[in-house]
Amino acid sequence: MLKGAAFFAVIALILAILGFGGVAGFAWDLAKILFWLALIIAAALAVLGFTIYKKVS
Repeated sequence: MLKGAAFFAVIALILAILGFGGVAGFAWDLAKILFWLALIIAAALAVLGFTIYKKVS
């Protein structure tokens, strides 16, 4: 998911340089959504991993 966020951020940068502001804004918004989604999933899995690890061992 972070690869997708980085990909859309680069696409947004290229489109902004070329003058496609609307599409660049959409790509940037999509990159931000993917980044935050990946961060939330990573935090949730870290919390679950620490709590389940304590219960298993």
